[in-house]
Amino acid sequence: MFRKILLPVEHSSYDAAIVDYVRRLATSCGASVLVIHVADGFAARNLKELGLRESEEMREDREYVEQVARGLSASGVVADCLLAAGDPSVEIRAAAEREGCDLIAMATHGHRFFKDLFYGSVANEVRHQSRVPVLLVLGKPAEPATGSGPA
Repeated sequence: MFRKILLPVEHSSYDAAIVDYVRRLATSCGASVLVIHVADGFAARNLKELGLRESEEMREDREYVEQVARGLSASGVVADCLLAAGDPSVEIRAAAEREGCDLIAMATHGHRFFKDLFYGSVANEVRHQSRVPVLLVLGKPAEPATGSGPA
């Protein structure tokens, strides 16, 4: 079925749904997983052009994708990770083709029309422009913490 799945993560609570889904999918079909995060802050977008060093945000992103890959590996899935920099939709599509992935599996926020127009949608751009099939899973935002402290 699938041999190599590209798993874009955004370093947010939306990742939990797609990581769990991909873990189960990869296990059932014996696929490996390449976890990718695309850093898109100023330093990341201009790293090469301006000769900048990796930012603190990029270091945290690298630790995050390594952690996700380790979690997949601990559950028996062959996993590796990649931190890219630049435009997320462009980098995700390029990585899928370059790395020989036969599926891109990513979470979506489930925006509708006006929010997509205002905020844009990486998932939508990848879905429309990728030559590799794309699986979208609706993620869930983090539940607000409920404390037992004084109100």
